[in-house]
Amino acid sequence: MPATPTSATVFEPAAGWPAVPHGMSFKEATSVAVDADNNVYIFNRGEFPMMVFGQAGNYLKTWGQGDFNRPHGAYVGPDGNLFLIDDLDHTVKKMTTGGDLIFVLGTPGQPAEWQQGGIFNRPTDAFISPKSGDLFVTDGYGNSRVHRFTADGKHVLSWGEPGTGPGQFSLPHNLVVLKDGRVVVCDRENFRLQVFSEDGEFLQQVHAHRPMAIGVGHGDDEAIYIGEAAAPPVQAGVPGLGLQVKVLDFDFNEITRIGAGILGEQPDRFIAPHGIAIDSEGSVYVAEVAYTAYGSLQDPPREVKSIRKWARTSG
Repeated sequence: MPATPTSATVFEPAAGWPAVPHGMSFKEATSVAVDADNNVYIFNRGEFPMMVFGQAGNYLKTWGQGDFNRPHGAYVGPDGNLFLIDDLDHTVKKMTTGGDLIFVLGTPGQPAEWQQGGIFNRPTDAFISPKSGDLFVTDGYGNSRVHRFTADGKHVLSWGEPGTGPGQFSLPHNLVVLKDGRVVVCDRENFRLQVFSEDGEFLQQVHAHRPMAIGVGHGDDEAIYIGEAAAPPVQAGVPGLGLQVKVLDFDFNEITRIGAGILGEQPDRFIAPHGIAIDSEGSVYVAEVAYTAYGSLQDPPREVKSIRKWARTSG
């Protein structure tokens, strides 16, 4: 396992990763997850919603056709199974890495009442605490809530409401839970991270530029990886405002940044970082809703790069 990155750590874009078979496409990759063998699971909105690749980018398999309404989030839990978040189905599905269903949280196709805190209204992400073993879910587009469940899916508690104050949310989008149990939530439209105890006690907030994606390193890599969205239209094209991955230590001090901080299809740029995963060698995978944010606006509309690998080459 690599150590925590430093300011001297080098991440190089892996141009051309992965090798997508002829006739297959992502349309856009919404999220990415990595298992203990460094196999990479790309949850996407194309014809083949789950596409699996090896660490080197070699194609392995696909599954999930017809099983999802609108793929949003993906996460591999400590038991090696996947949690897949379908925001327009209003569900979180626990599945094997081969696509077999284990259980479903939420009622398929039936949203809870809008912004009233029920389970769920367009959920966004999931993560299991390495401390308690409980499952935490951000319920973000039609709710302003974080829900806590036991590992087998029994509801424990929920917290949050619409707003800008401590413990309030404007689109809780993604989350991780650190080794000590701190729950770190991307409060996307409030331009901040919020940090809580597992019981929902507000601990602190940290400024970030529209944080959409968040990941955490493995083993000795005690770093938090934050994918930041682009600036609003009034500042479109201004460099340094989002469109990068910020690497923070567990005290939320910035260590380094990944990416040029300018919109583009080039290997060193981002369009719309939406999901992050880190493998056991410290390489960083970023899924982007690039078709929604950019490709669909082209004339004619076209698929653009929506999954990127940044290989950790030193440090």
